[in-house]
Amino acid sequence: MIKLVCVGKVKDKHLAALIEDYRERINHYHRLEIIEVKDEPLTGDEKSILNKEAQHVLDKIKDDEYVILLDLHGKSIDSISLADKLDKRLASHAKVTFVIGGSLGLGEKLRERADEKIKLSDLTFLHQMTRLIILEQIYRAFKILNHETYHK
Repeated sequence: MIKLVCVGKVKDKHLAALIEDYRERINHYHRLEIIEVKDEPLTGDEKSILNKEAQHVLDKIKDDEYVILLDLHGKSIDSISLADKLDKRLASHAKVTFVIGGSLGLGEKLRERADEKIKLSDLTFLHQMTRLIILEQIYRAFKILNHETYHK
């Protein structure tokens, strides 16, 4: 199973429709679950907000899941590497969980729990846009693994 745990909700209906489209596309290849957790109000201590959001995410992750954080300080990978990574993890019946933090980033406990940290780009994206981008990359990975054509 592939799981995507995201801090916050997508409020833009057009973006939500694109996300749903990719969720459906991925489900033709493999089961995908998207979980949204509460984002904390941006009032008060930033570290406290990050810790609360991290705990919301950690509550949705089981011990046997391979956790990949989408992190600006993570390792850069390309689409073929992501496809290989998914293929190896899913072949061993691992549960792969991608995590997208909130607008402030990722709490320390979540960073400690992560098995791996990757970045999608050197650019900074809205966390709602990041959701669409990683889903498109997961879909692309399945197209690569199944030797199917897809836009380059």
